[in-house]
Amino acid sequence: MAVDEGVAPATENGDDGPVHRLKPNAVGLLGVVFMAVATAAPITAMTGNVPFMVSSGNGVGAPASYLVAMVVLAIFSVGFTSMAKHITSTGAFYGFISYGLGRTAGLASGLLATFAYVVFEPALIGIFSTFATTTLQDQTGLDVPWWAFAVLMLAINATGTWFGVSVAEKLLVVLLATEVTVLAAMAVSVALHGGGPHGFTFAPVDPVNAFKGTSAGLGLFFAFWSWVGFESTAMYGEESRDPKRIIPKATMISVLGVGVFYVLVSWMAITGNGEAEAVRAASSANPLAMFFNPTERYVGHWAVDVMQWLMITGSLACGMAFHNCAARYLYALGREGIVPSLRHTIGRTHARHGSPHIAGLVQTAVSAVLVGAFWAAGKDPYTGTYVLLAILGTMAILVVQAVCSFAVLAYFRSHHPESRHWFRTFTAPLLGGIAMLAVVVLLVSNMGVAAGPESGSLVLKATPWLVALVAGTGVGYAQYLKRRAPERYALVGRTVLEETKER
Repeated sequence: MAVDEGVAPATENGDDGPVHRLKPNAVGLLGVVFMAVATAAPITAMTGNVPFMVSSGNGVGAPASYLVAMVVLAIFSVGFTSMAKHITSTGAFYGFISYGLGRTAGLASGLLATFAYVVFEPALIGIFSTFATTTLQDQTGLDVPWWAFAVLMLAINATGTWFGVSVAEKLLVVLLATEVTVLAAMAVSVALHGGGPHGFTFAPVDPVNAFKGTSAGLGLFFAFWSWVGFESTAMYGEESRDPKRIIPKATMISVLGVGVFYVLVSWMAITGNGEAEAVRAASSANPLAMFFNPTERYVGHWAVDVMQWLMITGSLACGMAFHNCAARYLYALGREGIVPSLRHTIGRTHARHGSPHIAGLVQTAVSAVLVGAFWAAGKDPYTGTYVLLAILGTMAILVVQAVCSFAVLAYFRSHHPESRHWFRTFTAPLLGGIAMLAVVVLLVSNMGVAAGPESGSLVLKATPWLVALVAGTGVGYAQYLKRRAPERYALVGRTVLEETKER
């Protein structure tokens, strides 16, 4: 069916009656890349994760951790993108795994992925509120309660999703460009000055050093954590132009582009301080000094002030991107009518904007409840809300990524013999799946240290059980549908629109 770029049809006739659809042709290659990179939040990943990796993980080998993670995720992406060339679905993992491993595994994975993205938004609201309150206090002396910024972010995210992906894309392009620019300015300045006080050091990018330090496993986990959300490229397939071409390209650009950037920035931050000095700064009462010191020395004090504000906008961009992801997963589950009442609620799209507006409002409400619950429990917005919910969501999404790799293996054993390849559809997804499982083990074994002051939290202790409960619910409900409502079971993970079916 040909669709004009400016038109957002509210419904199309699918296999099971009228189905609300997303606006087609709304975003191009760069837009999808920006949406995916925004979920990784480069400035948050760098300033939030690198100092902790240097002080408590693999020390000056932190940049090497990013190098290792980039290679592993690139291998994972080879299989992921091979699948994306044949299946386009807003549900991404949900659709891929349903086709590869069956509807039961698909529904369990779909619920897990949805759960992960749902909790990521309130996690980012926590860190956004922390950055906003501290920066405003430091630079203006104003003391604004963190919950005021939480309300602001909820409103911005809900509005962005309501008006469609093209509006969110424009906001994210501006926010992402500014945060990348200031980090790049620091890195390039250090390089142009011939390195830090001791010149260039290549120890930080020696892959061997990724496996050394106080806790190499913790450092490697934080490196992988810094990429969470890159796979969201597949969610925008139905809204992109020529998705069979754009989504694979956008995924690899996101993985490799972000990877090179992470390695360079973290390497220059350590070099700009000096190895020993970087460890001391990262272990101090103000770990952000690891980035602020070389920025002030080689760029200027003004850049430090700007960096503080961009940490706010960077976390806002990340939260907005995760809000879009969560809304699209909720929509994907709702439109298939697995629970009939959801088809005409979260499964609907806006008649004019072609956006999952109701799913977006539901996501806003859930985020507000979670943030409110953590506030009522007296949790700090950073060490409590952000850290605990980020660990919970990361565990869920890493499990889904591992399962997706094995789904690629299974899918190409019985489909599309013309696309089978010893590396792209067998070796790469096999290695990627094993590596993702290894990262899950790293997370479980280092959860307590990663949570810091919340290491004894009930939420942290319940994290593996919550992930298992969500997956188990998906398995149980899929089996219920298979026995009691086979016509609805047949729709699980099967997109219903002509241009998004498997090819």
